[in-house]
Amino acid sequence: MRRFPLALSALLLLGLSAAQAAGLRAFDVPAGRDGPAIRGVVWSPCAETPHEIDARGGRTFFGVNDCPIVGAKLPLIVISHGRRGWLGGHHDTAAALADAGFMVLTINHPTDTERDTSATDSLAVTVERPADIKRAIDYALGGWPDAAYIDAGRIGLYGFSWGGYTGLAAIGGEPDLRKGLPNCQTSSLRACKELEAGEKPSGPVVHDPRIKAAIIVDPFPVLFFAADNLKAVTIPIQMWSSDPAQNGDGLSGCCAAAINDRLPSKPEFHLVKDAKHFSFLATCTPEETAKMAAICTDAPGFDRVAFHQRFHAAAVAFFRTHLGEAGTR
Repeated sequence: MRRFPLALSALLLLGLSAAQAAGLRAFDVPAGRDGPAIRGVVWSPCAETPHEIDARGGRTFFGVNDCPIVGAKLPLIVISHGRRGWLGGHHDTAAALADAGFMVLTINHPTDTERDTSATDSLAVTVERPADIKRAIDYALGGWPDAAYIDAGRIGLYGFSWGGYTGLAAIGGEPDLRKGLPNCQTSSLRACKELEAGEKPSGPVVHDPRIKAAIIVDPFPVLFFAADNLKAVTIPIQMWSSDPAQNGDGLSGCCAAAINDRLPSKPEFHLVKDAKHFSFLATCTPEETAKMAAICTDAPGFDRVAFHQRFHAAAVAFFRTHLGEAGTR
């Protein structure tokens, strides 16, 4: 098997307990007529003892490269990162789900990552991001060498921020992408400016009915989703919101409650007191905190590590309820 590329210095795979491990292996969707190459990582159940791995740049993590996958016909969870994010932004969540018996796929959305922001906030990504999810699932179930480990009937999604928009679109939401949209005419969002300039989406938004359950965290933007645009979203959803009291950053608590009220089937809703928008990202190392204070600094008294333990337990319980446990089918 291919080795997981340690040279990929962007992978900040911290936060795994020394008592638990997730296997990691590269996952690369080839470029094709449907879109550019998509880089990803699969996190899988692993029975081997984890060890510290030097990921360069002063970064270390516990895990096992290319660990033999434990189990068969495992549920698959696909994680969609936020604006200018990357496939390792939720590494502790991916590891927790893998340790609980799920296969977890984290991907880079090709033109909206920390290394390529060419389409960030644009009309293009409103269509491309949901298509990335479908293409990744297609490859996971088809061309990927370890596809046989996945149960195609048990697929879930986790989306954060713009990944929340991505998730809502992928599971049936029909974003209203037209000129003259209320609240878009006065918005500074790049996609709105493009719509008002007469640009049109490159194609329809792609849905994926194979996704049977979703966790949506602080979805953004929500102005494209009126209640009528969400009427086809009927799968089980666990919705998480940061605290509106922390909205000094312009992000926290802005959107999840609004989407929760618009969905036809009410989600399992969680508002996390004192959490900021970025509190849902993996806990930062001291080096990361020094470089990215806005992302890594929580509200006074908020314990990100303790919160993630509760958050992960709830996520595991939700997906087990709606997708079943490993080896149950």
